[in-house]
Amino acid sequence: MFIDIAKIHLKAGNGGHGAVAFRREKYEPSGGPAGGDGGNGGSVILEVDEGLKTLMDFKYKKTYKAESGEDGRNKKQYGKAGEDLVLKVPPGTIVKDEESGIVVADLLEHGQRAVIARGGRGGKGNAKFANSVRQAPRFAEGGTKGEERAVVLELKLLADVGLIGFPNVGKSTLLSIITDAKPKIANYHFTTLTPNLGVVQVDDGDSFVIADIPGLIEGAHAGVGLGHEFLRHIERTRILVHMVDVSSQDGRDPVEDFHKINEELEKYSAKLADKPQLVVANKMDIPGAEDGYEKLKAEVEKYGYEILPISAATAKGIRELEYKILEKVNEAGEPEPLYEEVDIEKVYSLSEKDSEVRVTKEGDIYYVDGYPIQKLMDSTNLDDLDSLRNFQEVIRKKGIIEELKELGIQEEDIVNICGYEFEFFD
Repeated sequence: MFIDIAKIHLKAGNGGHGAVAFRREKYEPSGGPAGGDGGNGGSVILEVDEGLKTLMDFKYKKTYKAESGEDGRNKKQYGKAGEDLVLKVPPGTIVKDEESGIVVADLLEHGQRAVIARGGRGGKGNAKFANSVRQAPRFAEGGTKGEERAVVLELKLLADVGLIGFPNVGKSTLLSIITDAKPKIANYHFTTLTPNLGVVQVDDGDSFVIADIPGLIEGAHAGVGLGHEFLRHIERTRILVHMVDVSSQDGRDPVEDFHKINEELEKYSAKLADKPQLVVANKMDIPGAEDGYEKLKAEVEKYGYEILPISAATAKGIRELEYKILEKVNEAGEPEPLYEEVDIEKVYSLSEKDSEVRVTKEGDIYYVDGYPIQKLMDSTNLDDLDSLRNFQEVIRKKGIIEELKELGIQEEDIVNICGYEFEFFD
């Protein structure tokens, strides 16, 4: 089954918590702090595997979690880091943030990797908080949460040539002749429901990859007839081969068909409409096709396109077409990337609502929340004086005390910090 779009939820591993521990050897009953750091959580990574051609693996399983780091231990032993979760995707996969629609990765080459959700950092053990003044800290740092993402994977095929046209104009027949691909072929509309890829071997070892895109219809740019699913697969191609049935067997006008397909390309993407295009007049073996060909040729040449007459059924003109396509591909040069390289950290830092500290007032109560403060609360032992002093020092350095004063806080007013209530004393 060909699957070219998938929505998945990714969760990186949490960092392990730092340990609170003290040396208790036989001859050192009052040893110093010995709590080790927690291990880092595993990240979720996407990696290109050229052996894959579809996103089928993501059709049924929608949620993926990396391993969390282990907590720190006694004797300054670090917790084990969580293993990264590596998910394999086919070449041509783009990754979009589901909420914003921003493309965060464009994965093209075999082995290329992108870290989509980063693992949490392990917290420091109490041994790291010891100093000349605080020699036996009874608190440690909590590990940070792993990042969580909802993303959309979208496959845009990698091919040199996109074969386009209305349904039933002979695209699949042509593909079966010039490549080893074996598409279904029959005389009815929408025979091809998924794109087919094939490699065309020309003389002297030259070759190109061609994609037979399912027949387009009017309204394809707006998604009619699965239009979006089809059109996305020609965005990466270097040239377009536009096949038109000039036999008028179905009472169709080849000139009208030519314009309708180009209108759909223009409405979907101006970049698509600007791609180099080679027009192929098919079914020249049918009586009366010559008139349709001359009529189409006169119209096509107005736009500066070349046109080649062929018969896919009898293979007439096929060899000339292969050489012409190869020539056009070489002239077109390497395709430009679909998307500019993005700084994934910057993209997500803009959408991370919990990365900031919020200080607000509702009625008579002041509120302080946000992930950095929650992390601080997780690291604080409220029953230990040293731990409380460290907590007060951190919130003062973060400017929270100043913000509370700007909101008008007075002595003994209530401050709710991540669900814990305190009385304010300056």
